[in-house]
Amino acid sequence: MSSLRCAALLAAAAAVVFPTAAKTAEDQRMIRVGIIGLDTSHVTAFTSVLNKPDASGELAGVKVVAAFPGGSADIAASRDRLEGFTETLRDKYGVEIVDSIEALLPKVDAVLLESVDGRPHLEQARPVIAAKKPLFIDKPLAGSLADAIEIFRLARESNVPCFSSSSLRFSPGIASMRHNEQLGDVLGCDAYSPCSLEPHHPDLFWYGIHGVEALFTIMGPGCATVTRVQTHNGELVTGVWRDGRIGTYRGLRSGKQDYGAMVFGSKANLPSGGYGGYEPLLVEIAKFFKTGKPPVSADETIEIMAFMEAADESKRQGGRPVTIESAMKGARAAKP
Repeated sequence: MSSLRCAALLAAAAAVVFPTAAKTAEDQRMIRVGIIGLDTSHVTAFTSVLNKPDASGELAGVKVVAAFPGGSADIAASRDRLEGFTETLRDKYGVEIVDSIEALLPKVDAVLLESVDGRPHLEQARPVIAAKKPLFIDKPLAGSLADAIEIFRLARESNVPCFSSSSLRFSPGIASMRHNEQLGDVLGCDAYSPCSLEPHHPDLFWYGIHGVEALFTIMGPGCATVTRVQTHNGELVTGVWRDGRIGTYRGLRSGKQDYGAMVFGSKANLPSGGYGGYEPLLVEIAKFFKTGKPPVSADETIEIMAFMEAADESKRQGGRPVTIESAMKGARAAKP
């Protein structure tokens, strides 16, 4: 065979083999994401961003491929929306729908736990942690502080990356406040958000978590005591930090429903920005799935849960101050 003909045959072979090899390498780089719980608008919003064909930056190479619907029959917000969101994921985004968490796990590399009901999160997280899959848990992290502590204990003991966060934490105007040159040191913060209630959850867990997360994003951890006042119109929760700083959360149930904070600093007093959409959170989730490094510590997330649990106890005690330490002690005694 002439050298010219040999070269031509080799070139033709390369044209066939190399694209296949490149596709295989691309498939190997893709992180296959599974979703547990299809009863929240987050599942369609998150999938629409992650599954974009032209996704770039940190979002590239992270794709939702399978999902388990789950659902809670005793919560209308779950029961009445489950079928619609399941159909959208299957029919619009081509996501495979499976009938159990056990069937989901072999098909994916990482998991978004999205069930709108926080009560089953601990039991839904157990098999994910046992399978060593990186896990993001959407709000609320759990239906109780005791369950939240147990989730992170299991993840820590199994060396499984895990984090939970409201999207408010990563909204640019809020995320930039803790270290803001114009503001200086953060001396206090008044955060606010809508705060609808759901009878199966502690009051602030259901929706107040968004504003509480914003408060802690700006103030940082270190709250010592919590005092709460409630009316039908809303909530006012005051936290006193160990260094003497004061942070408040106002939960809105009447008037304009909005998100934000007023931040008091050593150099200036500034309003934060408001809600910045889901994409900043999804960028952090994608980075987390790729690196295994949570962007929020378990300790800070547990303190946020303890703040909300202490607020419930303050309400039960007629507005008396309740310590974070006592809330943690009670949760450990009620370990699931």
